[in-house]
Amino acid sequence: MQNRFPWWKNLLIIVVLAVAALYALPNLFGDDPAVQVSGPDVTEPESIRRLQAVLAEQNLPVKSIDSHEHYVLLRFADIDTQLKAADRLKPVLQSDQTLALNLAPATPSWLQALGGKPMYLGLDLRGGVHFLLEVDMDAALQQAQERFYNDIKAELREKHIRYRTVRRDGDAIVVKVRDAELAEAENALAGAFSDLTFQAGREPGQLLARLREPAKLAIKKFALEQNITTLRNRVNELGVAEPVIQQQGDSRIVVQLPGVQDTTRAKDILGTTATLEYRLVDVGHDPYSAQTTGSPAGTRLYQDKTGSPVLLEDKIIVTGDQIVDASSGLDQNGSPSVFITLNGLGARKMGKITQDNIGRPMAVVFIEYKTQTELRNGQRVRHKEKHEKVISVATIRDAFSKRFQTTGLDSPQEARNLALLLRAGALAAPVDIIEERTVGPSLGQDNIDQGMRSVLVGFVVVLVFMALYYRVFGWVANLALMFNLVLIIAALSLLQATLTLPGIAGIVLTIGMAVDANVLIFERIKEELRNGNSPQAAIYSGYEKAFATIFDANITTLLVATILFGFGSGPVKGFAVTLSLGILSSMFTAVTGSRMVVNALYGQRRGADLKLLRKS
Repeated sequence: MQNRFPWWKNLLIIVVLAVAALYALPNLFGDDPAVQVSGPDVTEPESIRRLQAVLAEQNLPVKSIDSHEHYVLLRFADIDTQLKAADRLKPVLQSDQTLALNLAPATPSWLQALGGKPMYLGLDLRGGVHFLLEVDMDAALQQAQERFYNDIKAELREKHIRYRTVRRDGDAIVVKVRDAELAEAENALAGAFSDLTFQAGREPGQLLARLREPAKLAIKKFALEQNITTLRNRVNELGVAEPVIQQQGDSRIVVQLPGVQDTTRAKDILGTTATLEYRLVDVGHDPYSAQTTGSPAGTRLYQDKTGSPVLLEDKIIVTGDQIVDASSGLDQNGSPSVFITLNGLGARKMGKITQDNIGRPMAVVFIEYKTQTELRNGQRVRHKEKHEKVISVATIRDAFSKRFQTTGLDSPQEARNLALLLRAGALAAPVDIIEERTVGPSLGQDNIDQGMRSVLVGFVVVLVFMALYYRVFGWVANLALMFNLVLIIAALSLLQATLTLPGIAGIVLTIGMAVDANVLIFERIKEELRNGNSPQAAIYSGYEKAFATIFDANITTLLVATILFGFGSGPVKGFAVTLSLGILSSMFTAVTGSRMVVNALYGQRRGADLKLLRKS
């Protein structure tokens, strides 16, 4: 009996191992300390030459300059040069340009062209910043109350029920109608707003509306989930590799940004804790007169980006959390514009408003909540300040609902920035940074060195044991084990998965487990030899009969790893990912890869001498 694979199977194994080696290669090149400059016109040749000139004057050599769509990446040979360059560049940047310290992969361009990327390293390995954010749930409830306040007035007008006043009073919305219409108003509103409870007030014709407890819980849950989604979208859009953004408790969010070296830029990446509102512009009054005489009834005075006054109606059409997609482009006249898609509720509101207001301008209001700290009675007290400005004003040219375009923008860059903000979404409620930590790259490097040392020590111990105990077959197992490690690294790189310390622990465990399959095979071959079978028959039976045991043992471990990934979070997921990849790759290398090598050594030798496995 001869043991051999068909030529196509040998070729397939060699191709898989070659591709794995190629895509594991980017991890050998490390990172370059880099300065990332973002903002309008920063990728223009003149702007890049200006940055180069500033660095040349200070004798700060640049390793390379990479120009991307929205930013320029300047690479340096060491961190000291990177920090000096950042200090020199900050004063010459324009007000709307930002600078960030980063670590950029040093993968060669030819390897990048083939799609080769290093695997991501987690915060515990690469360094970066850690934030703990708290969502302002009171503000979320107030925003919901304001939406109901406007919707109640609209519902009463639609049902032709005349009301005297609608106002907010604490946690209640107070509706005042004629006493004779109180029952009709209550029935109409109760049918339209199932999330509110309605009861008669102390005065005649007074109706009090309050949020139900289940509705409050749903609003808080939505605010937390929406903020997590929004923060993740903003970070992803701005190119931070593998951020960790997850819920902690009922009102907090953990944000970890690996590779970001300064907290100031990290706060910029998180984006402004803001919301967006669409309102109609009041064209019946002069906004400049309103600056001195006060806003007319039913209007509010804002300022645009240049500081000019803009008078808007009180009624909010839609808010940023009702936008599901946004993209920048050019309108039919070649002017910069943003194409926006709303959800169902927003589309209905926008359709009704625009149908009745063709030819009128509509504004996008950007509302930012900033946390300020001041001393009061010798104690530091934090409080929020609300800042509002109009970022875009456009004319309603036709009735629209779900999809429309916003024009009146100054440049394509401004259109891209606005689309990014809208696409990422607005925060459903303000957030406050209650904790921030910076994990330095030196700490990350220490963790990497210790983790890699543990992998190396475990790897060498296994290699030595197998070589001494199984001789030639042990070296075959060692070769399979090396390719197993290459396959794991290649898979992590191709999947762009994040490697953390628990992930390294999973790799170390995989190294110990991966050799089990070869031990089972070799012991089975020894047993077949003791039973008097020929070497070729022993090799064949060893691989064929041991496979079922190997498969059962690995599939049960894989099931546990899958459960860990499904129900775990953070470090547990990282451990489960590397363990799962290690199990799959070890089955391939230990069973298929090692058999190919054994076939090459002994498969065509009828009198193959396997005395190195005859130890009992």
